[in-house]
Amino acid sequence: MPCFGSVQTYKGQNYEKLKKEAKDKGALFIDLEFPPDDRSLFYSQAKLANVIWKRPKQICENPKFFVEGTSSGDVKQGRLGNCWFVAASSCLAIHKDIWHKVIPDAEEQEWDENKPDNYQGIFHFRFWRYGKWTDVVIDDFLPTINDELIYIHSQTKNEFWSALLEKAYAKLFGCYEALDGGELNEALEDFTGGVSVTLDMVKMNLANDAQERATLFARMQKEAGRKALMAASIPAESSEEMEAATETGLVKGHAYGVTAVKNVPLEGSGLFSFFKTEKIAMIRLRNPWGQGEWNGAFSDGSPEWQKISKDDRDKIGLTFEEDGEFWMTFDDYCKYFVQTAICRVVNTSMFSLSKTWHEGLAHGAWKTPGRAGGCINHKETFTKNPQFRFDITEDDDEPMFHLLQKTSRTATGDQEKTIGFSIFKVEKNRRCRIHNHTKQTFMESSAFKNSRSIFLQPALKAGRYVAIICTFDPNIEGEFLFRMYSSSANNFQELTLDKPGKGCLNYCCCCCFGGGARLVTQIQILKAEGLERQDVASGADPYCIISCEREKVRTRTVDDTINPEWNESAIFYRRNMRKPIKIQIWNSNVIRDSYLGKHVFTSTADFNDNIQSLELVGRGKNGEKKPGKLVIKITQSRNLLAV
Repeated sequence: MPCFGSVQTYKGQNYEKLKKEAKDKGALFIDLEFPPDDRSLFYSQAKLANVIWKRPKQICENPKFFVEGTSSGDVKQGRLGNCWFVAASSCLAIHKDIWHKVIPDAEEQEWDENKPDNYQGIFHFRFWRYGKWTDVVIDDFLPTINDELIYIHSQTKNEFWSALLEKAYAKLFGCYEALDGGELNEALEDFTGGVSVTLDMVKMNLANDAQERATLFARMQKEAGRKALMAASIPAESSEEMEAATETGLVKGHAYGVTAVKNVPLEGSGLFSFFKTEKIAMIRLRNPWGQGEWNGAFSDGSPEWQKISKDDRDKIGLTFEEDGEFWMTFDDYCKYFVQTAICRVVNTSMFSLSKTWHEGLAHGAWKTPGRAGGCINHKETFTKNPQFRFDITEDDDEPMFHLLQKTSRTATGDQEKTIGFSIFKVEKNRRCRIHNHTKQTFMESSAFKNSRSIFLQPALKAGRYVAIICTFDPNIEGEFLFRMYSSSANNFQELTLDKPGKGCLNYCCCCCFGGGARLVTQIQILKAEGLERQDVASGADPYCIISCEREKVRTRTVDDTINPEWNESAIFYRRNMRKPIKIQIWNSNVIRDSYLGKHVFTSTADFNDNIQSLELVGRGKNGEKKPGKLVIKITQSRNLLAV
């Protein structure tokens, strides 16, 4: 789990202090920061007639924070168009290790019938906001009409945790109306501090591609095992379609919580059927309305359930109640649903027994002039955006990237901008900002959307990279949070310097001696051909060392070949152009590395920005010719901002 140790208070309200003050006064707490009136309901001029704010004890007898714990059935949507939040709350309810973080001190906050004087009408909840956990205090006044809660409520009338959770979330965003319309991944991230992605199942052609369906099913099973929060939806294409039921019973413009992903054995494939092990991929979902279910194959009471043994039906907890929860085959799921949202709870604790991720996190901003250059389509200004360097040290890493813009949900707040980012592979010793992205290797761009957050999980081999974070159009200002997670240390850092500065000891040799760089040289090591064979079986395990003035850069080792491809580069800010540049090729050995050849540049005239095939020589000053050729490309300029 992300670290919950550091928690900030919302609007400076301390739960323990306010509760004690209320107790000392002998009066129930009233939250003046979120008062029980229309200011907490709307930011527009909208109105609801006959709304009366009441405390739970005024609504029912024997109110409870929880009735027999939490379950996905505890959350039913009210009059607010926030099914995205309701579905996320349903997911939250079934992950107790997560809701214990979002709803801290759950037992202490509960009504105690034996100690009624201990109740002060105050609650608190915690949400993840822009990299920090925020503790939100509320009173227990809830909006009602005719003694009925008008927003989220439980199926059990005297249970109030979901209604109070919604109130705290509304306070965080300004009012209840601010929750009307939103994206499911927003609430999932705010409940977990995790990273979420929304998959477009139509674009993935899942309905027609059995292999892709199998891949997604395996992924969702894996994420369910990791306790990821998941949900599904069918977006409405018009206001008329919003929350309209289809002929299958599924509702458009509505989010369903995913509560189970399982392979279920078919009848006859159990213990005594040695040669038949057929299973069917199935998924269980929940309608946050608490009613209205899928009516196709394997719907409640359908004859297909006779294909599943009673024992297996009991194992998966099958019921045929009108509770909004239902099963369907994964094939049908991919056929009828359009989007799947997956929020992975990222574990960064070094003391955990489960997979641990290394986090890189930075707060940044697009500012004019100079740091708001727009997307890669704007070639002249693109590199003026914020840039972040990171390393991938393992080829099989699965790095995740998450960009989140800081905006308000209210009409008076900042509107969401179209945002995204692009990733480039750069020189192994890159420490300054990129100035010409065409001199780097483009890897991948995220989608560009006007949503709160963007997720990308690219396939990156070992090397150094730079992510350029941008709005789609230039000169758009805003603030953001950028995060990455990798399996090993990633050396994540914002790049702020355009070129090495005087006295900057963290930079290359020219800086260590007080700066004075006169030109920049970029060397791209592409490949080698026909190197000297070192053993009969594999040939060689070659790598390169590039030496320039007093800095050395080593490429990775390519195993078992005399024709290695490196496609790696280095950058040098040089004080003395007369100093030679040397490129050596070595063979990696367990005891002692062996020499395969070198090429030495004594003149800068050969730096013509073209691909060159170079002869190799031995170690001596007049070294003998060595087998093989080295293929490189060198770019050099007196303009230190050329690359």
